[in-house]
Amino acid sequence: MVAASVKLLDDTYRTEKNVDVRERLLLVRRVLVDNEQAARVAEKEFHRSRWWAYKWLKRFDQSGLEGLTNQPRTGRPPEVSEERFAEIKRE
Repeated sequence: MVAASVKLLDDTYRTEKNVDVRERLLLVRRVLVDNEQAARVAEKEFHRSRWWAYKWLKRFDQSGLEGLTNQPRTGRPPEVSEERFAEIKRE
């Protein structure tokens, strides 16, 4: 990994406000830059499962820094229309 990438990870870590994303950035740095084992870092340092680490490393590999943010989740569409929801909210 080139020095520019290390600097980008460090700078992004310092400016990131979301705690979850900061944790994921630190994981990526510890594994890719410091050459630590993903499972050991996840379990010993973050008290997370190794699968958690593999998931975020894969997302970083596929999408870069953008992959470390939470993505919108799909779900069942609401049964109430938007107009009705706005009306309920006003009440």
